[in-house]
Amino acid sequence: MLVFYLLALAATVQAHSQLLPGSCSFESDTCGYTSDADFTSWILHKDGRFVAVDGVAADSQSGETGDLQPQKEVTGHLLSPTLDYSDWSCLRLVYQITGSGSLEVLQRTEGESFDRPLWSSQAPSDSWVISSVDLQNSTEPYELVLEGKPGRSAGSSVAVFEIHITPGYCLECDFEESHLCGYSNQWNANVNWFVGGGGTQLLRNNIPDDHTYNNKTGHLMYVDSVYAKTFKEVAKLVSPMTLVPLSGCLSFQYQRSEERGNLFSVYTRDRLGQYQELWRAGAENQSDWTERPGQWTPVQVDLKAPYSVQVVFEVAFNSPSGGRVAVDDVSFSPQFCSTDSEPTFDPSIANCDFESGFCQYRQDPAGSQWSRVTVQPNLFRIGDHTTGTGSFLLAQSQLKPNSDHAYRLVSPTLPASAKFCLRFYFSLKGFEQMDNTLTVQLQHSGGREKIWSQGEKSRGIWMATEVTFHTSKPTQVVFVSSCSSLWDCGSVALDDISLSQGDCELTEASLASSLPGHCDFEGGLCGFSQDKHSDSSDWERRRGPTPTSYTGPTGDHTTGLGHYLHLEASAMLPGQNVRLLSRPLRASRGPQCLHFYYNMYGSGSGHLRVLLGRVGGELVLWQRSGEQSIAWLRGSVEFQCDSQHQIVFEAIRGSSVRSDIAIDDIILEGGHCPDVETRSLAETSNHIQ
Repeated sequence: MLVFYLLALAATVQAHSQLLPGSCSFESDTCGYTSDADFTSWILHKDGRFVAVDGVAADSQSGETGDLQPQKEVTGHLLSPTLDYSDWSCLRLVYQITGSGSLEVLQRTEGESFDRPLWSSQAPSDSWVISSVDLQNSTEPYELVLEGKPGRSAGSSVAVFEIHITPGYCLECDFEESHLCGYSNQWNANVNWFVGGGGTQLLRNNIPDDHTYNNKTGHLMYVDSVYAKTFKEVAKLVSPMTLVPLSGCLSFQYQRSEERGNLFSVYTRDRLGQYQELWRAGAENQSDWTERPGQWTPVQVDLKAPYSVQVVFEVAFNSPSGGRVAVDDVSFSPQFCSTDSEPTFDPSIANCDFESGFCQYRQDPAGSQWSRVTVQPNLFRIGDHTTGTGSFLLAQSQLKPNSDHAYRLVSPTLPASAKFCLRFYFSLKGFEQMDNTLTVQLQHSGGREKIWSQGEKSRGIWMATEVTFHTSKPTQVVFVSSCSSLWDCGSVALDDISLSQGDCELTEASLASSLPGHCDFEGGLCGFSQDKHSDSSDWERRRGPTPTSYTGPTGDHTTGLGHYLHLEASAMLPGQNVRLLSRPLRASRGPQCLHFYYNMYGSGSGHLRVLLGRVGGELVLWQRSGEQSIAWLRGSVEFQCDSQHQIVFEAIRGSSVRSDIAIDDIILEGGHCPDVETRSLAETSNHIQ
């Protein structure tokens, strides 16, 4: 049973909507799309219809022959014409990955060294697949980059059939086009969403006039109970996944037949499969509109999606006589449906690194007071987590080992009926294992509830943690430190608190490490590579302490329990080096800012340098020599380069086996570095203070 008109079977997409520049069906040419000369070329099919990059063909073009030759990774970049959209638009991409490989859509803006990722897929398919990508309004012209990477297995290829860019949001749909705006039916054996209208009538289904054109030729989506066989048969119409945060008013038209043996609801569904109800048909939900059987009824509901979600139109039937539900003309506005709607909450008000004070946190005057301190790192104390030399909060619990005098740090008030992800760093020193060394509580009108507790033995390092919680009432987050026995008490350090909306598992995907130029080494080298030509050895990817006593970090900077890169001096000779290369970076007219963390702890520490590599040689942007600190320290450098270049991290072994050097959490992005002096390529100084 075919539920939808399949795009794979359509010769072309009959678009009723206005197509914007950048759209292409590849019938006879590529509509201004060109292959980046630095990569494998995309090839237009000899009869038109699609462009593709093929792994085997690319290897053949490079002159490799014979079964013993290893196949190289093939990458093709297809560049769009320059696009300049002042309003939101929707990119609908029809593509196929054959065998294995990946396809990614990126946004390239002049002056930026890195392309910003918008969408990607690695799922192979036996037919054409459609995906939707929201393009946000932009004040800067940009190009779209389609990066195709066919796998190394024989027959692998990546092909693009059509690119359609239309005004508006990808959630919007009038169901007039054969691709249905990327909406899909979640198949059920008995009840499903069908395309209605178009001048066709199905037996036993009195299909109404559509809402868009108010006639029988327009299209709509409908579901009928006629084939329902069991109690609560459910049909789901699912929108494309939003890829950017959206907040505003979701509108749609619906109608139900006179039979009311159904339940019609609208939900959001996140990437974890968690549902949240937005609206339900029924008198209690219709303060603005009155539903009339057999007639279109408008609905407006506020949608707040801080991370990727799908909108799900769900109908449940209890019997074959449950009637029919139809939906048409889904739209979205960035303004909320009512001026009385609660504005979108900015969770960043609860962020604090304590560099300039307590931010919007306050202390409980009835308890002991957290101290904001700055510690010069030494053998007995680590520095703060933010920079290694900045400020953090400290609770000296051993001074008042009485639970009645607990240290309480209280956050700003969070709104009701929301889900949040809380992340923070803590360090314990001098505690034996216990449950209430550090706890996190929610404080609201109903009292307090504990949502997290640290019961692990202290390690003396900064450790990251994250907690997902839901607020049913206006709530404050409270950090509490106490101890029950003088002999168990020590000190608790707290730093870098951040809050975001949504589940931590969902917001994790949007963290900096997933962006080009950002690397925490948790999943590998993130596009960086070892220099096999100009160094003596390789950086080692490690977790936990280094093997040589009184050297290196005891944990990584990202979480305390993750990975970092490390020069192990005991396996090298004095003066030998290791080099890490970034991927090639484009020229930029504006400044670029590089942040990273380094650890140079050991009596014989050598040199750590950051170089800018380009045609004509390398320039030293930053360097440190000798032992620096037991803590992770933040390095920052601002530079500008008007030609293609690479960033190089070079560590040189010192005179002693205790000359370990480590790096972690690299971030390279466009713009100025705060409080960092700029170095242009004309300068010869090797130091940036």
